[in-house]
Amino acid sequence: MPELDAVTEFRVFPRTWGAEYVAAGEVRFRLWAPGQKKVWLRLNGEDTEMTRSPDGWFDLLATGVVPGTEYSYLLANGMVVPDPASRGQKQDVNGPSLVIDPTSYAWQHPDWKGRPWEEAVIYELHIGTFTKGGTFRAAIERLPYLAELGITMIEVMPVAHFGGNRGWGYDGALLYAPHAAYGPPEDFKAFVDAAHGHGLMVVLDIVLNHFGPEGNYLPMLAPSFFHKERMTPWGAAIAYDIDPVRRYIVENPLYWLEEFHLDGLRFDAVDVIEDTSEKHVLIEIAERIRAEITGRPIHLTTEDNRNVTFLHPRDENGNAPLFTAEWNDDFHNAVHVLATGETHAYYEDFARDPEKLAARALTEGFAYQGEVSPRKGRPRGVKSTDQPPVAFVDFIQNHDQVGNRAQGERLLPLAGAYKTKVLFAALLLSPHIPLLFMGEEYGETNPFLFFTDFHGDLAKAVRDGRRKEFEGHAGHDDDTLVPDPNARQTFDFSTLDWNKPDSVDGRDWLEFTGKLLELRKQYVLPLLRSAHGGSGKVLKTEKGFLAVTWTFPKGTLSMAINIGEEPQTLPGLSGKVIFAWPEQARDLPPNSIVVSFAPTGDTE
Repeated sequence: MPELDAVTEFRVFPRTWGAEYVAAGEVRFRLWAPGQKKVWLRLNGEDTEMTRSPDGWFDLLATGVVPGTEYSYLLANGMVVPDPASRGQKQDVNGPSLVIDPTSYAWQHPDWKGRPWEEAVIYELHIGTFTKGGTFRAAIERLPYLAELGITMIEVMPVAHFGGNRGWGYDGALLYAPHAAYGPPEDFKAFVDAAHGHGLMVVLDIVLNHFGPEGNYLPMLAPSFFHKERMTPWGAAIAYDIDPVRRYIVENPLYWLEEFHLDGLRFDAVDVIEDTSEKHVLIEIAERIRAEITGRPIHLTTEDNRNVTFLHPRDENGNAPLFTAEWNDDFHNAVHVLATGETHAYYEDFARDPEKLAARALTEGFAYQGEVSPRKGRPRGVKSTDQPPVAFVDFIQNHDQVGNRAQGERLLPLAGAYKTKVLFAALLLSPHIPLLFMGEEYGETNPFLFFTDFHGDLAKAVRDGRRKEFEGHAGHDDDTLVPDPNARQTFDFSTLDWNKPDSVDGRDWLEFTGKLLELRKQYVLPLLRSAHGGSGKVLKTEKGFLAVTWTFPKGTLSMAINIGEEPQTLPGLSGKVIFAWPEQARDLPPNSIVVSFAPTGDTE
């Protein structure tokens, strides 16, 4: 592999793979394809043989290339494939790639410096179902609404190009190319740019643990890209220990952050990223991001069902030198069991004493910190009491927890408005970082279903696999009731109904959400800047009831929630009541919450 040229004005982030401008009109095309003896670049209707190095890199420098030019790779067997590191596609994952000039977009807010992590109120959205238009440009129209409500961070579900037009995004095949159905790369930049103009951070969910089933030509181009003897739930594992593979994976997060001015990334299912290298690939990714992007805060979160903390250390000043925080499934699972009584599948671990597990998650981070998982029969998790509250991203619903139900039900129709509001208030007023799933703020009841856009044998395999997945789940005994992921109506049913915010119930929910976010900004946020581990304490738990408190240098925050069937006696909560719903009382009636705050020195 030739040495990279020095960074020029045309480069935003120099990459090992792909098509990249190195001078005006000059583009270098690079492809690692050790499984091929010859590869031709198809550009402007002409095929030119590329230079092959002994280690399988193909290289070609082309001149007179204008942005937007279509290109593909022609193989010796006559097959024409897209660039695995394409920055943009003409239409789908199987068609031509496009040469993208990373400097072509004129940023309107180039001096955006981001916001600190403790200010994060995350709003998870899916571009395709967030609006009827289902594009980056259509989503821009809703940004003022989110900013006015009090949202500070948008988390975009994966946009790396996947097969078909419709999908969640977790089956990406071209990990550097924004999904063409949402708009060209410039439109995604415009979305991020517009969000910054409204004071909103934007983070992107990325998937580095597998490739999707359609449009992934890497097994043919580079068979050694994958470890055939090591499997993930989605197929052969990626060979992170091989240099060209590692470059593709490590450079990908840097590319999204730098080229699209993102404020951070969420790393999907990192527990299945198995790497035997001396330095784990996730550690290398985090270290490079911290070293190379220093002018603004970058927020990195992980999804990891192992309940580990080694990826989220804190230095002596409380800063995160690697990853910033972890999605806290334990909190969700405990309160979901508490609210619904469901104990099937992974909820089995939370069937016994969900109140205690929810209280522990609120005060210590993880509910399981090395205890044996009843479902799996082995210990799960590590001690998390030394982690600050902001090391945990909490939620009462998200794309996974809603969409991985057979009928895609949200919490509201499952638990009812009263219990949902209690849990929603607890989410927004706890010192953990809260995440809302799109529409939650106005009480959306439309489902969020699992949807794809595959055809033929692949469509049948996905449809049959989806139905088989729910065998034995409570309430899902009839697999014929599981919606067909490939049906257009499955996607349409999952789109937000923007008439609901103007309804009586919608306005009530929005007022409720706005009030909670204002209280969070006024009382909770100032505590978080100096919050460290060991701050939480469980005061009391009873059936359907829990009371907890957190003590910080600047004050004490306390919370009691009751979603049981009987009134509960309130333990002594420090300070003044800052929020009570539906009303303040000596005893806490069913479906109610009280939150109090006492500044340091005034805890009575």
